Amino acid sequence: MKKEPGLHPDYHQIKVKMTDGTEFVTYSTYGKEGDELHLDIDPTTHPAWTGGDTKLMDRAGRVSRFKKKFEGIF
Repeated sequence: MKKEPGLHPDYHQIKVKMTDGTEFVTYSTYGKEGDELHLDIDPTTHPAWTGGDTKLMDRAGRVSRFKKKFEGIF
């Protein structure tokens, strides 16, 4: 591989601050050495990782019409 200066981003330690206030140190190309990354969404709060809310929104009766139409199939 070529070792051209400026070809690859700088890989350094940063501090990541989660939404609940917990922090950890990791390596990243974000910012510069010692910067803090504040997350708006993280695995402790986002529904994709926590299981989320399983309620269905019945807008304009679509869900109830679907259930009525396919009542005996399932």
